[in-house]
Amino acid sequence: MARAAFPVLRPSRRRFVGAGLALTLGLAATLPAQAQKRYDPGASDTEIKIGHIVPYSGPVSAYGTIGKAAAAYFAKLNAEGGINGRKIDFISLDDAYNPAKTVEQTRKLVEQDEVLLLFGPLGTAHNLAIQRYMNAKKVPQLFVATGATRFGDPKGFPWTMGWQPTYQTEGRIYAQHILATKPDAKVAVLMQNDDFGKDFLKGFLDTLGDKAKTMVVAQSTYEVTDPTIDSQMVNLKASGADTFFSITTPKFAAQAIRKAAEIGWKPTQYLSSVSVSVSAVIKPAGPENAVGVISATYMRDPADDRWKGTKEYEDYKAVMTQYYPAGDLADSLNVLGYSSAQTLEQVLRKAGDDLTRANIMKQAANLQFSPPMLYPGIEVKTSPTDFYPIERMQLVRFNGTRYEPFGQVLGD
Repeated sequence: MARAAFPVLRPSRRRFVGAGLALTLGLAATLPAQAQKRYDPGASDTEIKIGHIVPYSGPVSAYGTIGKAAAAYFAKLNAEGGINGRKIDFISLDDAYNPAKTVEQTRKLVEQDEVLLLFGPLGTAHNLAIQRYMNAKKVPQLFVATGATRFGDPKGFPWTMGWQPTYQTEGRIYAQHILATKPDAKVAVLMQNDDFGKDFLKGFLDTLGDKAKTMVVAQSTYEVTDPTIDSQMVNLKASGADTFFSITTPKFAAQAIRKAAEIGWKPTQYLSSVSVSVSAVIKPAGPENAVGVISATYMRDPADDRWKGTKEYEDYKAVMTQYYPAGDLADSLNVLGYSSAQTLEQVLRKAGDDLTRANIMKQAANLQFSPPMLYPGIEVKTSPTDFYPIERMQLVRFNGTRYEPFGQVLGD
């Protein structure tokens, strides 16, 4: 399906003479720069080719629905005529949450499919594995689906940009809440043993400051290939902790909530927002076991009745119903795919007929946009020196049915 690049101008063998040549040059001089179409590989008069990588299989396959929701939104755009008259060719591949596979799929998308950009690849280690390659190739690695702080470095990696709030920002928010409400807490931490877990922990510990030495009484890790985290949970309970920070992806988040209930451990629980999904986490864990769990969000909860009937929710529902009917409307992961796709749409519309990779990054670095399903008061905002599009979050607490917001929007 790969297409050759379309150059700006093709050399002509015609002979221009006198007034004819002068007239041609005069007209060219009067044309506005934006009227000249410019394309890099992956773009043409009729098409914009977008690459995407997400784990449709493997230990975090729950995240696969993000890709399906994004595909649904692009299908909606195509049905309406595309973006500036160009249809989106959305090529979404599975990497099974394996960084080696991420590298393989990225090379395929860039070198064989010749995509204009790579959109929303998921995972910290996975994006790290391809970051140098993407920057060497000068292909946008845009709106990566990880909150790792290292993906907002415009000087070191000008072709890579995040989307969601950073894990360090979120870790700081939880630490601030604990210090304000339970300054003598005894905290146990369970974290995924990779850059995702370490980034979260850094923000959390940095904010606790000197008190971290006395407040954090136990830490335990797990590997994404582990079948369960039962033994870790037993050990964390034995520490005497009354507060539990779960830096986990959906499968292990559900296990942790369920295991805590099974062993009679009832700490105040803080859960990373990557596992805020009611469908993927709370239901498997047992809603009755998750009552009181605190997390944070930057999106409207699609399971919250107060959003139903609003234009923002009804538009989301219409897209899902028509283009992804098997998708769970109440799953916040679908809102993530839908909203990040809207952000990319904004970049592509701003790019106009200058669909070069350099202009894509230029437009991405000059955004001020509020995707409709983001939480009120939170927006996407970037600059050439700020590659962190979303920097604020709302604390939420699970009430047995859904997450309820409390307090004020917090963040940088």
